[in-house]
Amino acid sequence: MFALGITLVIVAAFFYLPIQAQAHTPHQCPETILDQPMLSGHLDQSAIANGKMTFSEIFTAGKLLFDGVFNLCDGQGRPATTGGGLKREPDEPAFSRISAPDSNACAGCHNQPRSGGAGDIVANVFVLAQTLDPVTHSDEAEFSNFRNTLGMFGSGAIEMLAREMTADLLAIKTAALYEAQQTGQSVTAPLETKGISFGSLIANPDGSFDTSHCFGLDPDLIIKPFHQAGRVVSLREFSNSAMNHHHGMQSEERFDLSPDAGVDFDEDGIAHELSIGDITAVTIYQAALGVPGQVLPDDEAGQEAVRKGEQLFDAITCSSCHIPELKLNSPLFVEPNPYNPVGNWSDQAQSFSFDMTTTGEGPYLEKDGDGAIIRAYTDLKRHDLCDTEIDYYCNETLSQGRPDQEGKPGANFFLTRKLWDVGNSAPYGHVGDLTTLTEAILAHGGEGRVSRDAFVALPPEDQAAVVSFLKSLQVLPAGSARVVTQSELTTSPTTTSMARFGPFSTSTTFLLLGTFLLLTFALGLYFGRKFKTVPE
Repeated sequence: MFALGITLVIVAAFFYLPIQAQAHTPHQCPETILDQPMLSGHLDQSAIANGKMTFSEIFTAGKLLFDGVFNLCDGQGRPATTGGGLKREPDEPAFSRISAPDSNACAGCHNQPRSGGAGDIVANVFVLAQTLDPVTHSDEAEFSNFRNTLGMFGSGAIEMLAREMTADLLAIKTAALYEAQQTGQSVTAPLETKGISFGSLIANPDGSFDTSHCFGLDPDLIIKPFHQAGRVVSLREFSNSAMNHHHGMQSEERFDLSPDAGVDFDEDGIAHELSIGDITAVTIYQAALGVPGQVLPDDEAGQEAVRKGEQLFDAITCSSCHIPELKLNSPLFVEPNPYNPVGNWSDQAQSFSFDMTTTGEGPYLEKDGDGAIIRAYTDLKRHDLCDTEIDYYCNETLSQGRPDQEGKPGANFFLTRKLWDVGNSAPYGHVGDLTTLTEAILAHGGEGRVSRDAFVALPPEDQAAVVSFLKSLQVLPAGSARVVTQSELTTSPTTTSMARFGPFSTSTTFLLLGTFLLLTFALGLYFGRKFKTVPE
């Protein structure tokens, strides 16, 4: 009977230790491959939605999906599919630097200053080349848009900001249509949200709309905060697309379960390569990465230069587009996004949420009443930074779905770059071919020309102060405060093991776990001995 005590410990451990929820049987390597898949199992979305997995378990699983190196046994590669998800003959190279697959891990490109961050120019993407069949080996602009890899820190807050802005714009559209139908007259409605103007639309009594005066976004009025062209709605859409494009890892929500595709659509012998739960986990991981913050010099003179630079940044009107702070009505990140396009799971009945002001790896968003403050220095709006004298940023020929605007090609328009990580996310520009912030500022023409010329007119010491301020905006170590000094930065934790995943730190969680298991063992030992003394 003594074994009863051990059994109780094992049972307790089984129920307490992280759940490895699986949506289907783990993949197996072919008989001729003596390796193992990187993924030992797959997550069940219902386990996530029903609370059978903790936030830290989901985050940890998502980190594995982001950092892990996929191999053939996982389903890496897409012989019979383009990077855009269309069928092709399985006769193309397994890897292609231009048309992809070009990587085995998300962190292969997103790694500066650490996993989840931006990338050097060597990690650039040839956007749209992945859709070509046959693949192209040319890096000419007629085939693709050459883009630098952006960081994902703070991306959960950015997605929720875009959702709230979208909801506002769609509500304006609905109200305008209602008024037009009630009055029988066309109604012109200003499109403004969070103090940002996107032009106007005209609603007609017959239910049609004129969006020719909408500026900085698509005619559907959905703010798309990801990709430098502003073409991706959510982290989930971004992840689904990137998994297929870069790794040849196909999610079941876009392929196996889609009537337009089917099981093992890429014909690599592996079906259901990524479950709905897997994509949720990698989405939550990215959404819960710490928000960037600020690193201040230790000396008073250095701090004063940063303060002065911030004031000058506003004075020369950089802040008109790089808006220093925007308010979130709710601090919650809720997955999935209701505006996800077809091919991306969006069932609101199985949603998962967490509070971005208290949960994640940290630093957290700044709480503000019932909402939160986002200090991202963006307006999530597309702008044209080119004119007849300065056209450095207008080097693309493919529109990637961006509409023409006021007679200018859509390829000229890019989302306002988020600056909250600019201090340690070089290089700069959408190509990543500018190595200094000064160069990036001087390349602003078009809508940014006034601010650029005002910067040029500043004395050198004031220009240096602006750069010092921008350099202070950085990705910080996991778990740190939002604002730290340089000396505090060098002594702060640098791994996600120090992060807090809710009300308890990781160390506290392990202490509670150890205490629980010890008490369980003691009780098992006591009852085991008691039962052993009973005559048989």
